[in-house]
Amino acid sequence: MTLWRLIAALAVVIAIFFYAGSRISKKASTAVPVAASLDIGPENVAVVASGPLEVGPSVSGALTALHEARLRAEVSGRVMSTPVLAGQKVRSGDVIVKIDDSAIRDAWLSARSGERLAQIALDDATRDEQRTETLQAAGAVADRDLENAKRALASAEAVHADAQARLAGAQQQLDRTRVTAPFAGVVSEMPVNAGDIVQPGTAIATVIDPASMRFEGTVPAEEVAALRVGAPVRFTVKGYPGRTFTGKVERVSPAADPATRQVRVWVAIPNTEGTLVGGLFAQGRVATTSRTALTIPLSAVDERGVTNTVMRLKAGTAERVPVVIGVRDAESDRAEVTGGLAAGDTVLIGAAQGLTSGTKVRVLAQPSDRPTGARGTPN
Repeated sequence: MTLWRLIAALAVVIAIFFYAGSRISKKASTAVPVAASLDIGPENVAVVASGPLEVGPSVSGALTALHEARLRAEVSGRVMSTPVLAGQKVRSGDVIVKIDDSAIRDAWLSARSGERLAQIALDDATRDEQRTETLQAAGAVADRDLENAKRALASAEAVHADAQARLAGAQQQLDRTRVTAPFAGVVSEMPVNAGDIVQPGTAIATVIDPASMRFEGTVPAEEVAALRVGAPVRFTVKGYPGRTFTGKVERVSPAADPATRQVRVWVAIPNTEGTLVGGLFAQGRVATTSRTALTIPLSAVDERGVTNTVMRLKAGTAERVPVVIGVRDAESDRAEVTGGLAAGDTVLIGAAQGLTSGTKVRVLAQPSDRPTGARGTPN
């Protein structure tokens, strides 16, 4: 009886063992399979496409006004008034600063009186000379009298000319007490106020014409050969985010700066609306070459080997292929592709470039496409 009990117990143990094994096998068969492809985001791919490509030397500098006048006092005196303030528009001839003209006006009045007296004396001498000449022709006076009359006329003419010069000088001094705008524009600086004492050479105001704004920058000396007058320039200005401005090369300096090895370039820019402000930093590029070509991001190109390569995604598989690169546009981070790729091909960029050739890849259209719990990221 004991033997039969032992056999029954062993049968029960064997049955339990097989039952547990079948349960484990079923659990293993329902486990989540390992992903067959690596998921990457759309930011890790780029499509080869045809588009505009511009290449040229970079230029950086500041905006300046072509028409800019730094006005200084030409006479001594007290500032009586400043009819215009900094930031206000002016027309040509508008008074910006009025300097006390009391002493200068007195000198002008004296010079004007002297000129009038000299004019009277000249008129008298002219009439005397004409009358003496008539009498001499009739034999009523001697030749000596006519000569004396001519000498008196010449002396009166000299005195009158001297008086006119004195009056003109006094008038200039008087005019200098009224500092006026030399052209229409905007007063950018006004360092003096009413009551200040100024001397010849004292800074009075600065007037600029916003419509004559230009971009004054520099380019590396090794790229100056590509510059030409009239070439288009596209640039951005600090303070105007998201906006791009255009201009044309107006002049190129014939000499490079010996310290920086940079060549100065002047770019004419339209500013009819007066939106651009002088003194702001600007940077851009002179478009010396412009054409339509197949382009890819520069970050997609692997230049570590003898031949440039890219990681192309074809039929869901990453593969490394050699490419021929033409001109490069560092500003837009694009490069021309002249061989190895066709329009519509997809290349990997960013961290996805580190994938091994032959890796299966799936590009997620948006974050919600990523399966729950998936941790596939490019290595």
